[in-house]
Amino acid sequence: MIDSLYVAWQYIKYNWLKTLILVCCITLISFLPLSLQILIDESESQLMERAMSTPLLVGAKGSSLDLAMNSLYFTNEAPELVDMGAVNRIDETDLALSVPMYVRFQAQGVPIVGTSLDYFDLRRLEIDQGRQFVRVGECLLGARTARELQLGVGDTIVSSPENMFDLAGIYPLKMQIVGVLKENHSTDDLAIFTDLKTTWVIQGLGHGHNDVTTLQDPTLVMKRTESNVTASVKLYHYTEITDDNIDSFHFHGNTEVYPVTAVIALPFDQKSEAILQGRFLGKGELLQIFKPSVVIGELLENIFRIKHVLDAIITVVGSVTLLAIGLVFSLSLRLRQKEVETIFKIGCERAMIFQLLGAEILLVVGISALICALLIAGVNLFSTDLVRLLFLQ
Repeated sequence: MIDSLYVAWQYIKYNWLKTLILVCCITLISFLPLSLQILIDESESQLMERAMSTPLLVGAKGSSLDLAMNSLYFTNEAPELVDMGAVNRIDETDLALSVPMYVRFQAQGVPIVGTSLDYFDLRRLEIDQGRQFVRVGECLLGARTARELQLGVGDTIVSSPENMFDLAGIYPLKMQIVGVLKENHSTDDLAIFTDLKTTWVIQGLGHGHNDVTTLQDPTLVMKRTESNVTASVKLYHYTEITDDNIDSFHFHGNTEVYPVTAVIALPFDQKSEAILQGRFLGKGELLQIFKPSVVIGELLENIFRIKHVLDAIITVVGSVTLLAIGLVFSLSLRLRQKEVETIFKIGCERAMIFQLLGAEILLVVGISALICALLIAGVNLFSTDLVRLLFLQ
């Protein structure tokens, strides 16, 4: 058998182009389904990890999937808004800690996430540079956001208007960047974080302007009485919050009815979780509560059903490839008829022909298996980074 392998090796070395083509075909048809399975398993694990770390989500009744995708992965489609009453309602139960989320606006294509400081504890986010935001108008950048936008502590970033033809008089807000978060390889790396009041200012619910009681320009004052001064629409609204004008920023109306997109509920124990879920099951209930892990799990189950189709396609292509490889060896044997006659003339039996052919197949398959094993090992080693690069951008 050693002699057969030696002869076969010399033959495949001489016919290196044919050998290379065969090795590539066998390697690819083996590598694709195995690597695909590894990447799918890893992507499912990463997506579910974020959902599993979010016990309960509360929001307006409607699509739980849209609500989960917006709150967990900061998608562009904002769900129907709820007010701060949902936050207070959870806090009043003494069953869970509430983490409000307001994910609606963007800056340079990056989502702005309005939330509380408890969110950073929930996601285990740490500050790499600078400090935490402490007042309205300050923000933190995710690690990848800071890297891609080439911004850092001390720079500013301006929120993008939702509508270029906005007639409501809502001005973009220039936010001060006071910190950059450490990279934690999640959606948080691709966001801008600020407090809820800053997002309300972006929406136009809060603003700052000149002291109307000291205005001398008559075009800026519509009506003046001893107890009240009514400003006109010409009154300048600040678009940047600084030390000089922060005292002039204020909110109109009751902030208890100001909007949020969702509330993350962190129950204190399993019993509290069950009781809290029961509090939102009334017939006339306007809010919904659910486990994001269940919703995302169902989504992934539906998405990855396509893998069965891919497996079927790869199986068909693999079968055709193997038949083609068999045809190549068969035609090769016919073209080598003179070699076969020479083997018979030197006294070899017919079994030697099959032994030499088997040795060639063994070497080609062995080389392909070795290359495939190395590629699979590489995919397995870097699967986490590959999934983040290919699927979680």
